[in-house]
Amino acid sequence: MPDAVPPLPSDRPIVAFFDVDNTLMRGASIYYVGREAFRRGLISWRDIAIFAWHQFRFLAVGENRNHLSTAKNRALGLVGGHTEEGLIALAEEIYDRDFAPKLWPETVELTREHLLKGHEVWLITATPQLVAQVIADRLGLTGALGTRVQALDGVFTGALDGHVIHGEEKAALAEVFTRDRNANLADCWAYSDSSNDIPLLSMVGNRVVVNPDAKLLAHAQSKGWTVLPLKRSSIRDARKKVRQEARAVKRAAR
Repeated sequence: MPDAVPPLPSDRPIVAFFDVDNTLMRGASIYYVGREAFRRGLISWRDIAIFAWHQFRFLAVGENRNHLSTAKNRALGLVGGHTEEGLIALAEEIYDRDFAPKLWPETVELTREHLLKGHEVWLITATPQLVAQVIADRLGLTGALGTRVQALDGVFTGALDGHVIHGEEKAALAEVFTRDRNANLADCWAYSDSSNDIPLLSMVGNRVVVNPDAKLLAHAQSKGWTVLPLKRSSIRDARKKVRQEARAVKRAAR
């Protein structure tokens, strides 16, 4: 059987959205932010115990909206009174010690395949924007879309600037983001492990569910979506699919 004819390059940008927690890395990124805050005396033992419980629940059964909301609110409170420069330094330290060892190499390789196609690769996550941007920068990705926190005279207040980027809010942000870039959603991609991201996954033309929770697995199977367990054979197939089926972006003439 002859190989499929590769799709023609696109004149419009193509975006690949990647969730972070349990998609790009094992566990909840905000837990490690909380743990570092405890090390520095910014929060109490009771607070770190709550962060640890959320991490255990997340690894065991996936996201829970109430638990996630509580953890994110606590995490946003941690940044209050700190400068952007100080928090970037904190996030860099957390990345080296905690995030990097927890990255799924297989998912990181998929981001590389998209970059080779000329796609923009954006993290999209409820994690605070500043932390998500450090992850994106260290991996050489295009950028990150995360939860924003208000700042006053260069100092974070700890209050939200907009909404937590989660569920429907994540999908709404991605829709506006791609429209502003004149990208065609039918050509775009999204990767996630969580049923909370069904709105985002449903919106793009190419969706891949990575180590999905039970609800997302059932939904993906009913819709015929690609299901990607993190094992060598499935990752090889996923990379091949991006190489052969994803539309490349035309390179601008120099």
